[in-house]
Parts: sequence; structure tokens; C-alpha cells
Amino acid sequence: MSGKILVVGDVMTDVIVVPEGPMVKGSDRRATVRSRPGGSGANQAVWLGAMAADVVFAARVGQSDRAMYENYFRGLSVVPVLAGDAEQPSGVLVTIVDTDGERSFLTDRGANLNLSADDLPDSLLDEVSMIMVSGYSFFAPGPRAAVQSLFAAAKDRGIAIAIDPASVGFLAEVGADQFLDWTSGADWLFANADEAALLTGLDDYQAQMVALGAHYGNVVIKRGRDGAALGGQAGLRVELPAPSVTVVDSTGAGDAFAAGFLAALLDGEDEASAMAEGIASGAKAVQTIGGQPG
Repeated sequence: MSGKILVVGDVMTDVIVVPEGPMVKGSDRRATVRSRPGGSGANQAVWLGAMAADVVFAARVGQSDRAMYENYFRGLSVVPVLAGDAEQPSGVLVTIVDTDGERSFLTDRGANLNLSADDLPDSLLDEVSMIMVSGYSFFAPGPRAAVQSLFAAAKDRGIAIAIDPASVGFLAEVGADQFLDWTSGADWLFANADEAALLTGLDDYQAQMVALGAHYGNVVIKRGRDGAALGGQAGLRVELPAPSVTVVDSTGAGDAFAAGFLAALLDGEDEASAMAEGIASGAKAVQTIGGQPG
């Protein structure tokens, strides 16, 4: 597999809050507060660009921010195809980072909720080898219909499809069966441990892989500190550990992993090498604040 990758997903501004200790209800707590570009799809696209992949990113932003975001992505080796929304502002995500690096989110998806079929014309698929779609695009009716229409066109052209569920909270809201119905038939699923457990109702990651393999051609389960595993309906094919690193902020680690894996795969690497690249990218991501390289 080689060629161009099309990423479809959210553009967000991440407001990252790192308190010095536990929150004090009704009072103050000192914290580091930083604003960074974010969004699961945007993170994946920028990580891919940093890895010299040929990447196009399609999304929707507030009209007043469109030119700024276009310049931003071009400067990071990503070809942007951004629709401007005259009614909704660009999305904002507030991330609260616990002292152990774990994250909680407050999400206002803004213009992302208005992504439409007009924003994803079939021409986006020209010369594309793979589509990578963030699960956030499935959690609202308009974006979901737009992405499913693009999927149908991609399947007609023999283009591989990859899905990242993206949010265990939203998965729980819509239900596992519903999400599987929306996304079954994709060639690749990149799920973290919590998402795999919710989608299958199983605790063992190898059993999860077999169960998810009934819906997806290839299943990658991102296991955080325990590394990652790859397989499908026939079982486990590759499993690698993660290096021991100091976790500063786990925001975007899964996006970095998926980008590293897919960049290597599209560059002709085998599955084990692609897995190693994904793990290395995820490990790099957790050592800095924010979901994008830099």
C-alpha cells in the first residue's frame, strides 16, 4: 500500500488545564492553562504531515477562522480542504489533565457539527489510497451521513477505510451496536482499551480483537503503557510493548499512534514495523502538552 491519505475529522482549539492538585469545588486551584490547535482528525493529519506522508485533511471550521487554519495546516505539510461555517464558530475542547496524566474533556464541537456531503465531494478521493475518519464524525446525524456517503464512494474505488472511535463517552451514549452498524466493513479499526471493551463487552484484549474482527478487516488495540496489539477475526498477529516514558499529557497519543502506524504502512513497511512506529509516535506525544507534534 502506498499513496495519499485523506483524513476527515474535527478541528478544535484545545484549552489544556493542568491543575497543581485536585480540584477544589467552589474555590481556586493554581493551574497551567494553555491553548493549542487540536481535534482528533486535525491531530492525525498534522502527525502524518510531520512524518512526510502525503496527507489531505477535510473538515469544517468557523468562517472567520478558515484562512488562519488553512495557513496553519499548509505550514505543517498538510493539504487543507476546509469548509467555512457562517453560523457556528470553530470547535473548542477543554482538557483537564490529572496529576497522573489522565484526561477529562468538555467539548463544544461548533462548526464540526455542520459537516455535510457538500464538504466531502467524491473528487477528494482522487489518488487517495486510504481514508482515516475520526469517530467524532459519526456522533451527529449530518456529519455521519456525509462520511457514510464518502465511504460508499471509496468502496466503489477500492480505497481502504480506517476508523478511530475517538471517544468512549460518546460511544456509550450511542451504544456499541449502533456504532458497529455505522462503521462495519471498514478495513482498519484503531481502538483504545476502553473503546474495545465497550464495543465488545469483553475484558480480554485478544477476545476483543476476535470479536471486532467480525466487523473490521484489521483491528489495532492501543493498550497505553502496555503497548499495542494487531489482529482480526483469526486472532492476534502482532503485539509489541511500549517504552517507559514520563507522561506529561496523554492528549493526542492515540492520534499520534494511528498516524505513525499508517504513515509506515503507506510507506511499504510490514505490520510489525508499522506497529513499532505507531508506538514510538504515541510515546513521543505523551511527553509534551497538546495533541500535535512540536
